[in-house]
Amino acid sequence: MKKLSFLAFVLALSPAFAFDWPQDAVLSDSFYSYFGQLRGNGISSSLIFSDSSTVKASEDGKIVTVITEHNDDMGWFESPLGNAVIIAHDDNLMTVYGNLDGESLKEDIFELSDVKTGTEFGVSGNSGWQSGTSCLEFQVIDLLQNSSVNPRVLMPHEGHEKELSIGSITAIGKNGTVYPIWNRMSLPAGHYFLYRSRHKTMLPYKISVSINGALMERISYDRLKQSGMRLCVIGNSPYPVEKVYPDSDKQLLSEINLSSGKNIVTITVNDILGAEKTAEYIIFVN
Repeated sequence: MKKLSFLAFVLALSPAFAFDWPQDAVLSDSFYSYFGQLRGNGISSSLIFSDSSTVKASEDGKIVTVITEHNDDMGWFESPLGNAVIIAHDDNLMTVYGNLDGESLKEDIFELSDVKTGTEFGVSGNSGWQSGTSCLEFQVIDLLQNSSVNPRVLMPHEGHEKELSIGSITAIGKNGTVYPIWNRMSLPAGHYFLYRSRHKTMLPYKISVSINGALMERISYDRLKQSGMRLCVIGNSPYPVEKVYPDSDKQLLSEINLSSGKNIVTITVNDILGAEKTAEYIIFVN
């Protein structure tokens, strides 16, 4: 089976794994920052580990480049990677190992071409955007689909996930009016963006919103799609950072249309292992 076909299979039927750990395994609830999080003025395409460790190739491949300057621009990344190694794998997949300590880079890394799973590059450092935090920044890129893939979809899972939460809910109307949502409230009919309170570290793997039992939208953080020069979250349409994160406290759940009458809005969030949490709101629309 070719890698691209396997990747599509993995994204549809987790868990199944294509890549090994790029450092020593850690518990699933202990990452420093998760894929899809707000990061500066963009959406993070990285999984950022929480401790310093030896960094190694997560699968067989060929080294594309070794970045050793902060101002290297590979065209894919919205923030500096610091010292980094980029490896090409079969069928247009690449893995990126950023925030490496320059002094720890293996002397032969600049001479290597083919690498095997487990080949060591060096130790994570603080050369990248998260200066002062010595942890690996890991990315998986699908060049054929112009997208960044959530590394956790392709890696083994260790331990429990962080506990799911939905948080407080807010609706923003087309005119920019903000409505805090609670059960059995009234809203004017119209088009809304529905948001949850943002967790600062992790986020649900999948989010679904239904109205009166009909699915309105499902957003999955298995990949970010490139649209123009920006990475977008994919739901019913590509959502850039200003829609997904209108401010540092909100995360997009769905676009919805509320029509006159009784609307039962059901919000479901899932973690990457399939556990879910649901909240339901009755909204009277006039």
